[in-house]
Amino acid sequence: MEWFIAALVVIALGVVAIAGSGKLGGMSREPDRDVYRQNPWPDDEPVSSADVADVKFGITLRGYAMDQVDDVLDRLAGELAERDATIADLKAKLAANELH
Repeated sequence: MEWFIAALVVIALGVVAIAGSGKLGGMSREPDRDVYRQNPWPDDEPVSSADVADVKFGITLRGYAMDQVDDVLDRLAGELAERDATIADLKAKLAANELH
């Protein structure tokens, strides 16, 4: 009987070791995507702070859908860069008008 219990313990330890190494399966390397791809903002309108506050990203098995987050961040970065350039241009024009 002792040999049987010892054999069960060895088998259980082996299964735990194999499971720990990931050989029994586990999470896929690619995250699961939402069944729909949402575009949170219309392409022809500037992004407002309310738009940013209301944006929701799809959740996947391992967290947010990274490509959706990347798309939104790219859009924000582009629009903020345009706004910063416009503000700098307007400030330069204002400063030039004040000198005259």
